[in-house]
Amino acid sequence: MSALRARCPDCRTLTAVAIGPDYQCHACGREFVAGLVRVPAAWGAGGEGMVEAARLPLPWPEAAVVEEPTLEDQIATLGRTMPARPLVLGGCCCAHMGAIRALARAGRLGVVWIDAHGDLNTPESSPTGNLWGMPLRMLLAAGDVAPADVTLLGTRALDAPEAEFIRLSGIRTELGELPERVYVAVDLDVALPEDVDVLFPVAGGAPLAELETLLAGIPTPAGAGFSGLLASERNAVTVTRLARALGL
Repeated sequence: MSALRARCPDCRTLTAVAIGPDYQCHACGREFVAGLVRVPAAWGAGGEGMVEAARLPLPWPEAAVVEEPTLEDQIATLGRTMPARPLVLGGCCCAHMGAIRALARAGRLGVVWIDAHGDLNTPESSPTGNLWGMPLRMLLAAGDVAPADVTLLGTRALDAPEAEFIRLSGIRTELGELPERVYVAVDLDVALPEDVDVLFPVAGGAPLAELETLLAGIPTPAGAGFSGLLASERNAVTVTRLARALGL
């Protein structure tokens, strides 16, 4: 059992508390199943729009805002400050790393990574050098998750070394049986470009209704997050809709 002060999105008081994975505002009585963690950072060139998107208004109690000078510090701070069930809002896809690492310390963790890109580059294979193209690979290299427990969905813009790594590592590309505990990472560039506002739109993609159905088929996760988006009113609506589909 743990207690966590957070700002209630309804009455705006700092009385929302966490008891295990559940939340209740002591001022207005509203109940929640996740606490919002904002990670306004983009570890790469030209990502300022994603930074602003981390401040989109969402109807969950704000448990923490993680702003650190290095990615290493960001990962560590998020792990120390996140609620029992985090809903992470980035920033770039590196925003998920601290939550995944912290949740993995408690035992086996599956990761469902839903993204138009693989995020599996290394500094040597990356065509840009941007860290936001590497977070999933870094988590695997650190042993935070096993390749067999990673499911990569919606990917349609892979670099050749990423495709080869997927083939050799055993990462799954279809949703099947999942571990009991799962973190779901969603980069909104997985959706149809005309349905969302993202920094790097990729042709094709899933209609929002299809993405919503996919997420609804995943049991309520131990944590989840959204990244890669820009600050817009319709993105706030979309993230809320998709998080609700996850049971959050």
